[in-house]
Amino acid sequence: MKEKRNYKILLPLFWETFKLSAFTIGGGYVIVPLMKKKFVEKLGWISEEEMLDFVSMAQSCPGAMAVNASLFVGYKMAGFIGQAVSLIATVLPCLILLTAISFVYVAFASNTVVKAVLTGMSAGVAAVMADVVIGMIGKFIKNKDVISVIIAAAAFVCVAIFKVNIIYILAVACILGFIINSRKKGAGK
Repeated sequence: MKEKRNYKILLPLFWETFKLSAFTIGGGYVIVPLMKKKFVEKLGWISEEEMLDFVSMAQSCPGAMAVNASLFVGYKMAGFIGQAVSLIATVLPCLILLTAISFVYVAFASNTVVKAVLTGMSAGVAAVMADVVIGMIGKFIKNKDVISVIIAAAAFVCVAIFKVNIIYILAVACILGFIINSRKKGAGK
């Protein structure tokens, strides 16, 4: 029975992941709220907690966060085959666009209108990223997860003020997350 569901879900999984990748500009942090709206709220394929777990794992894995997150969703929906479908659907729009751009690169790169549009889009990307951060911090506060708020604030201060390399911050955050979750599991939470 599960195999039939896996095969039935492959085409919708491909199409939804392809659309998200094709129409999202700005990288992984921009696609996260869109994935949440699509996969959690609209389609109900995964829970909000699973989505947050997938985003956390995607951030800690090497590679593009959007690709990593879609791999986790694909695996959850249809196992290894779903993972492969999600990978192809996520990467294909970029490959198509880069192939098209490579043919007209010289004209595209020197066009002042294109430069202006891309500059304007960066403001939109910043707004979406701010929305993601505020949403995550809001969830931490709502759940009274003071430790996570402190870790997020400390990470921001380390990057913004002290210019600490993000690799070190991720390493420390991973270790702290492991310790905190181990203690919670040990306490039966």
